[in-house]
Amino acid sequence: MHLFGKVIEVSAVLTLFILVIMTIAAVIMRYCFNMPLQWTEEVSGLLMIWVVMFGAVVAERDNTHLSIPFLADALTPRWQRILTLFVSLVSIILLIVMAWSAWKLAAGTAFKTTQILKISWFWIDIAVTVGAIGVACFTALHLIKKTPRKEGE
Repeated sequence: MHLFGKVIEVSAVLTLFILVIMTIAAVIMRYCFNMPLQWTEEVSGLLMIWVVMFGAVVAERDNTHLSIPFLADALTPRWQRILTLFVSLVSIILLIVMAWSAWKLAAGTAFKTTQILKISWFWIDIAVTVGAIGVACFTALHLIKKTPRKEGE
């Protein structure tokens, strides 16, 4: 799982780097040379979706998603564990439903292409499936790590 987390992190960094460099190049070409790069809008949209999904997986891996612990802080430690278990299980279920729905969407749009570069919409829509599965895996891993064990296990 450590290797998976590192691969996702490197993918997020590389995707964001490409997006930034491409955007800078597009601005320079448009305003300095008066020759806009038409394809950058399509590619930047695709890359932004992947950056968000990779970033969500990395945030879950590092347990840095935004949370408001107001309710949890008011509970006893035992009820905090129960709330954490409940929220984690509901999150995993919703992430699996989201991944399945995104997969069906991606499969349904596989033959639809973007206007300029003719990239299949599959590669845009599948990012949500990858992100949801990645977040669900790390949520489950955190849940397993937090589950109390019997002595001797």
